[in-house]
Amino acid sequence: MNINNHNDVMWKKSTRSAVNGNCVEVASLGEGRVGVRDSKDSSGPVLVFTPEEWGAFVGGVRDGEFDL
Repeated sequence: MNINNHNDVMWKKSTRSAVNGNCVEVASLGEGRVGVRDSKDSSGPVLVFTPEEWGAFVGGVRDGEFDL
């Protein structure tokens, strides 16, 4: 897989995403890396996280760290 072409991966959007299109999508980029992009701009920039960074983020979500 060419990680420079992020259209070659399977992007997933949350089943809880709103119909208005204000969503993010995530994809496994190989070697544990995770990509995150704006679903409205599939050819736009992609944030790439290491396995450690992604694990810390997911852990924070589970612990309610980002609840408003």
